[in-house]
This record gives sequence, C-alpha cells and structure tokens, in this order.
Amino acid sequence: MANAIKKVIPMLDRILIQRFEMKTTTAGGILLPEESVPKEMQGLVVAVGPGARNPAGAGHLSIAVKEGDRVLLPKYGGTKVDMDDKREYVLFRESDILAKLE
Repeated sequence: MANAIKKVIPMLDRILIQRFEMKTTTAGGILLPEESVPKEMQGLVVAVGPGARNPAGAGHLSIAVKEGDRVLLPKYGGTKVDMDDKREYVLFRESDILAKLE
C-alpha cells in the first residue's frame, strides 16, 4: 500500500486526500447499504503538490496543508483515484478544500 501511494505525486496545487470511511452499521448492529450512507466530508492529506506557479517570478506558492493533516471536504467534486488498497482517494485543488481540522 505505501509503495503505491508514494508513486502518486500531485502536480501544482493539487492535494491527494484519503476520505474517511463512514460506519455501515448502526449502534444496534443493523447493516446499512452503501447507497444510504452519505459520503464522509472529512479526509486525511496523503500527498501534496509543490504549489501553484508564482505569477510574479520563478518558483511556487506554498500550500496551507501538509501530509497528515485532517481536512474538511466539499460534498461533491474532486477526481477519484483508484489504488490497490480499496480505500477512496480523491485529488482536490487547494482552493476546493473547505477547512483544516485540528
């Protein structure tokens, strides 16, 4: 798993995020179908690109999040990335991320 993730390096201001998984069982033990479970709006930053190009000169603008940060995501958007470990990974632009959670 770790080898597959290390091979994905986002370009410019894009950020690779692993969405947190929602619980598919209730407190009473009832299994819920995947269609009825809403998407989790939080995720873990897995990889970060170098940042957007600096319009004033050479280099890149820094990105506000780093690997390991928890972030709040929009309900829709992003580009789904399939990996071998069956988890849901999504690429977002930095401007699409709603908040950094502490």
